[in-house]
Amino acid sequence: MRVSREEAAANRERILEAAGTLFRERGFDGIGVADIMKQAGLTHGGFYGHFASKDDLAAEMTGRVTTRQGWMQRLSGKPNPSLKEVVRGYLTPRHRDDPGTGCLFAALGSDVVRQPDAVRRAFTEGLQNRVEALRQLITGRSAAARRRQALATMSGMVGALMLSRAVDDPKLSAEILDAAADTFGKSR
Repeated sequence: MRVSREEAAANRERILEAAGTLFRERGFDGIGVADIMKQAGLTHGGFYGHFASKDDLAAEMTGRVTTRQGWMQRLSGKPNPSLKEVVRGYLTPRHRDDPGTGCLFAALGSDVVRQPDAVRRAFTEGLQNRVEALRQLITGRSAAARRRQALATMSGMVGALMLSRAVDDPKLSAEILDAAADTFGKSR
């Protein structure tokens, strides 16, 4: 049975969305094509009509998620948020507890190094875009100093989210989020 171009495009979107959630929840190597297709509500055999390989899917999904516009507004609830509002919106228990729809950098950062070049390239480009967006929120000083602060802020936010997810002590997890929010939410 043939599907229309519109149906094929919608199916591709469902695959990308399912992969985005499952990769963030279980890692790139913790999920297979069959699981992704099941989550998307499609048959395993249909996968190769959309992607040449799981690696191709991973690269496209990574690029799509990491370059998605409006991420700061989604975190803060404001169209023109401050650095503090973005950091506070990122370092929340809700974000910590929902890796499947949360930050790809925190969910897959340690996993990306073992992925093909195309996935690493998409991750790198996405990170550079996010750092540049944070740099725009930092006031004063030179462009180079603002970039350094943006790099440190992004690194600190991602690291704090990863650690808050990793520990088995809820109080410590909350302390990590709060300490990082206080530290990295300053525009200096």
